[in-house]
Amino acid sequence: MISRRDFLKITAFTSLLGLGGAFTINALEKESGQKVLQDIKAMKGKRWAMVIDTRKFKTEQDFEKVIKACHKAHNVPEIINPLHEVKWIWTDDYEHSFAGTAEEYISEEIKHRKFLLLCNHCDNAPCVRVCPVKATFKRADGITMQDMHRCIGCKFCMAGCPYGARNYNFLPPRDYIKELNPEYPTRTIGVVEKCTFCNERIDKGLLPYCVEASEGKIVFGDLFDTKSEIRKVLSENIVIRRKVELGTQPMVFYII
Repeated sequence: MISRRDFLKITAFTSLLGLGGAFTINALEKESGQKVLQDIKAMKGKRWAMVIDTRKFKTEQDFEKVIKACHKAHNVPEIINPLHEVKWIWTDDYEHSFAGTAEEYISEEIKHRKFLLLCNHCDNAPCVRVCPVKATFKRADGITMQDMHRCIGCKFCMAGCPYGARNYNFLPPRDYIKELNPEYPTRTIGVVEKCTFCNERIDKGLLPYCVEASEGKIVFGDLFDTKSEIRKVLSENIVIRRKVELGTQPMVFYII
């Protein structure tokens, strides 16, 4: 166990290197045994996870409502060119969503469904391991965070993520935002961004925007709480996850 004097020395040193943010917060929490700057209304959870009921998404409007709620709230730029597009949540077909683990003999109806995709907030997140400046880091509750201010745009996290959940800002994002949300910071050209499970809402005791907009089609909760709704849903349905063979332990489940 390090002394308080040594702890302060390490904190000061890492801050000078520009690496202090996430490390310092984690160290402070470990040292004090308390969460730092946590809102008293914050949702309490040891391991946040999400379940998407693909059976309930029947129309394009069902998907659009969820995607728009997320993108509008987080000032995600609307760029048509697929080479430059930025997305936090999107859709794809069964074959591409579950490449590698897709069942050849699954029903044709499921093969033709669309699936909502987003960051999987993996337990064993490769993006966290490869980020050289700790712009990508894990919160104690399992959320994989992206500090857009710390990001240096090296794209290592994009190469490490097997889910295509990260996007690089090749163009100035503000030029492609039709309706700016002043309550959420915009990004700059040259940085990577992604879904953060709406950590800003969780810390205020609110559900993620996509969950709220889905009107019961998406369930969000603490996977470690045996009495939670998400555990009940998982126990009563057949679910699949994306690319589990990679050992990333994704925390987004799909009811089929």
